[in-house]
Amino acid sequence: MPQLATHVQQFTESVIREMTRLARQYDAINLAQGFPDFPCPAEIKEAARRAIADDVNQYAITWGAKSLRDAICEKARWYNGIDADPEANVTVCCGATEAMISSLMAIVNPGDEVVVFEPFYENYGPDAVLSHATPRFVRLAEPDWTFDEAELAAAFNDRTKAIIINTPNNPTGKVFSREELECVAALCRKWDVIAVTDEIYEHILYDGCAHVSIAALDGMADRTITVNAASKTYAVTGWRVGWAVASARITASLRKVHDFLTVGSPHPLQEAIAQALKLPRSYYEQLASDYTVRRDLMHGMLESVGFACYVPKGAYYMMTNTRKLTQEEDVAFARRLVKEIGVAVVPGSSFYRDPADGADKVRFCFAKQRATLAAAAARLERVKG
Repeated sequence: MPQLATHVQQFTESVIREMTRLARQYDAINLAQGFPDFPCPAEIKEAARRAIADDVNQYAITWGAKSLRDAICEKARWYNGIDADPEANVTVCCGATEAMISSLMAIVNPGDEVVVFEPFYENYGPDAVLSHATPRFVRLAEPDWTFDEAELAAAFNDRTKAIIINTPNNPTGKVFSREELECVAALCRKWDVIAVTDEIYEHILYDGCAHVSIAALDGMADRTITVNAASKTYAVTGWRVGWAVASARITASLRKVHDFLTVGSPHPLQEAIAQALKLPRSYYEQLASDYTVRRDLMHGMLESVGFACYVPKGAYYMMTNTRKLTQEEDVAFARRLVKEIGVAVVPGSSFYRDPADGADKVRFCFAKQRATLAAAAARLERVKG
């Protein structure tokens, strides 16, 4: 038989998406994959319906509808402190997922290295491999998920092309501080490295935390790719509308990859997201408030069962330690939860290079209705038995 691509053998299919398939198979409550079970704002749905009715059903410009690129730049200015030109600095993609892989493929050459903080969202390792880079991992240490500056500095060298940052972070809920990002920025400037920053949870913040975009720091505008999407902020994970904001030089390369990878994101949904980005600022304040309630509900229910929780400062996930409940490794425990208890979670090992490092952890998603969380809490009571 013909040999297949060897680099693809370095990783598995998504564990998160596998847990969703198991949740459906066993009729379990899905607290694994990160999508809400409540509706998106009515005005966004109406904008999508209106666009389709108005026959906005053909290709948009490859790098995005003008209305959406304008809206992205407007919001980037007032929220992120990024000054972007919609004609030269914005590429609309099929979700943040495509924006990330297109970004790496646009900047990485074989033999380059990409620094990745771990635990990491499971796509980042495969993204580095698919772009023919070697990932270099730097540990975020429990319980507050800080990094050691010396360890981070040691990961940079002449082969380093990029560092991937995710703030607020999936799976830990860590929000990188300005001081931490200044440390990263200094290394990027020293080694001529590009920061690829996934900021998809930028509005889901707790306990007075503030979101900082590394592109807004001194000397970083020309060496940062800021990735974002509508998915989490507006509860439309299935719409697949994301974007990347970068310098004109980087954007020109990124647009080539995007063009031949997906051509474009759904045009009528782009028009709807252009309207979503113009929602009043009170929308984002209410979003954070609502998620704070869900976070606190999830924390209380998990602690009462016996999970040890790492309380997040952002995003909508809660990492937990399982050792007070079981000595099973994470994958076996997660499979028992979905099959016997009826609750799907993500095994912690999927977020680490070495599965043993996450063997005592599972991740819960709390982007759910209160009724869903209450039903999950009732089922999880059986874990104590």
